[in-house]
Parts: sequence; structure tokens; C-alpha cells
Amino acid sequence: MRKLIVFNLITVDGFYAGLDGDISWHNVDDEFQEFAIEQTKTFATHVYGRVTYEIMANYWPAANARETDPIVANLMNTTPKVVFSKTLKAVKESEYWKNITLYHELTPEIILDLKKERGGDIAILGSGTIVQQLTNWCLIDEYRLLVNPLILGKGKAMFANIQNRVDFTLINTRIFKNGNVLLYYVPKH
Repeated sequence: MRKLIVFNLITVDGFYAGLDGDISWHNVDDEFQEFAIEQTKTFATHVYGRVTYEIMANYWPAANARETDPIVANLMNTTPKVVFSKTLKAVKESEYWKNITLYHELTPEIILDLKKERGGDIAILGSGTIVQQLTNWCLIDEYRLLVNPLILGKGKAMFANIQNRVDFTLINTRIFKNGNVLLYYVPKH
């Protein structure tokens, strides 16, 4: 069975975005770019909520992304994407942005079916509301949280609507030269 993995950049105070969705604080550099390439190659499917999907769909197929970050852009554009949105009527594929499936409702059954498919792991990128729902349903197999060395004070909390306590086991860490710390956790079920 495929693993469902969350990967998000977060602040020391637990926000994955500013109140207005701002992510300009993401602390990325060449070392992060190399890591992003390595990690993105391992993901066979991406899962998004509407907001993150729209950000990705506007950024990765654009000429600027394809020119400045061609390897990651190609991976992001061609990897199968699953989008959960109650408001999107349809998703639009293009020459670069491909392999998109839209669901109007997030259910445990859909996620379990995705996990049963053959292939590599499934990644949730951004998509805080989706992460919170799947955490509440105990369907996430691993959390990769890249802690950026700053406090926002206000923002979108990664785990704002978690219903029950979740205990984790730390399985790995990585310290980046820019001060980021990547924490790999698996839930104790």
C-alpha cells in the first residue's frame, strides 16, 4: 500500500501560510532546491485542496518556472494530481499541466482507494484543510515538516482543527545550512 505523506514548510509557531496565504517567508536556497528535486522524484501522486491547487496551477506551467526550475517544474506538471474542492467546477489541463482528477468531496474511501493503487507514495503539499481532515481520520502515514526559523505571530495554523491528540515518533531529521530543520514524523496508532 502506498504511503500518504504530508510535506509542508512551517514556521516555528506552526503556521504554513500567513493570514492572506502569504508564503514569501519560505526560506529556500540551492540546498533546498536539490532536496526538492530528490523528494519530488519520489512522489507518484500529489493531493491538493483548491487554494494550493490554484497556486500550483498558476505557477509551475508558467514559462518562468519552467526556465528557472526545469526539473521540479517538469515533475510538478506531469505527476498525477488529485484535487479536492467543493467550489471548482472543473480543472483545466494544458500542454504542461497534466494528469488532474477533481473530486467535489473528500472522503476516507477515496483516500484509501488512492493508497491501494500501485506506484510510489502520495504527497500532500500545502493544503492545510485537507491535512487537518486526513489527520482527524488517521489516514496520513508520515508528516515531513520543514520548520523555517521564524515566528509569524498570525497565520494559517497547520493543525488548527484537529479533534483529538495525535502522538508521533520522530524517524529522521535533517538540518539545512540556512537554519531550516526537516522533521520526519510517523503517527503512533
